[in-house]
Amino acid sequence: MTTATSPRALAHPARDEIRLEGVLHALSDPMRLRVVRELATASEELSCSDFELPVTKSTTTHHFRVLRESGVIRQIYRGTAKMNCLRRDDLGALFPGLLDSVLAAAAREAGRLGTA
Repeated sequence: MTTATSPRALAHPARDEIRLEGVLHALSDPMRLRVVRELATASEELSCSDFELPVTKSTTTHHFRVLRESGVIRQIYRGTAKMNCLRRDDLGALFPGLLDSVLAAAAREAGRLGTA
């Protein structure tokens, strides 16, 4: 895991430290999957405050930490905002097709359940 170099830097796993079971665990939660779906369609990094999740702020923070520590997202401070983006290249190199398959399945499920 790359360690934080300053108080505002966040630790992320290096590509070779990302594990399939961690990624699958991170993607198994509906709130975290919702975050990943939003990031997948975003044209740029999104701030944590851009997400409207029906959970408390502390729970939202937990979900972002799980996604970051599993290697699904990268978080970086820009000023006072914590910005988020998918680690699409890293996940694609390690698990080809996994992210796209999960996102497609989530979209189909949302359509089927009327929650798109």
